[in-house]
Amino acid sequence: MRARVRPPVLMPQPPNMRRATQGPTLASSSQQYSAKSWLVLGMAGTIRLCWQNANMARPKSASHELKRDEILDIAAQCFADRSYPAASMNDIAAAIGTSKARLYHYYSGKDAILFDLLDRYTQRLLAIIGQVEATAQRRSLDDRAALHELVRDFLQEYETSATRHVALLHATQFLPGATDASGAVPAVSQRDLILNRQRDVVSAVTRFLRRAYPQRVNAANQTAQTMMLFGMINWTFTWLRPGGAMSYAAFAEQVIGLLEHGLAAA
Repeated sequence: MRARVRPPVLMPQPPNMRRATQGPTLASSSQQYSAKSWLVLGMAGTIRLCWQNANMARPKSASHELKRDEILDIAAQCFADRSYPAASMNDIAAAIGTSKARLYHYYSGKDAILFDLLDRYTQRLLAIIGQVEATAQRRSLDDRAALHELVRDFLQEYETSATRHVALLHATQFLPGATDASGAVPAVSQRDLILNRQRDVVSAVTRFLRRAYPQRVNAANQTAQTMMLFGMINWTFTWLRPGGAMSYAAFAEQVIGLLEHGLAAA
């Protein structure tokens, strides 16, 4: 039995296009139109036609270029310059060069920006501790060398995170405490979460100190010794300027020298 052959399906021409030849013709796959193109899809032995905009690129969202990291950098600077209570969403939006409405697309309010800022920064500090411990194990560093590496890495971070560090020291108290914005009682409040991470950082540094100088640091004086170390490095944002007479790296060696000469066993 002779198979029945379907006649070819002819490609209709786009509206207002002049035909190159008289009569219906099959469209060339290489033919392009400046405004619109025809896309041919073969399915189940038939040709289906789809209209597609070819030369119109999808426009980027109005907020495409605005990143959360950029918001946090500028917000941290606003908090450092004006103080957290005095800085407003209007101030942050103006510093970014955007509208307040667009800023609200990313954060529900100033307190949400502060929490995200401190949440990321405290996680970063804990990550530095973990990285130093891993490095010490990989390089077989002794306990003193591991502590010295921690001092160097903390100060390296402080050099580029001064405004975030200011927020951590001065603005944590303004985070929501016992209840959140809806009045509900969270398992752990935002303020307690950040405070607990700060305590974890302090506890880790205490462990580093006790391992490094076991004859000089003990349960009776470990808090004082730990706070002494933090007192040397935590307030560098008030006086140590990048590009100044002393670099952060050089200051780290000064701190390490004091630890060695002040805490090393005779």
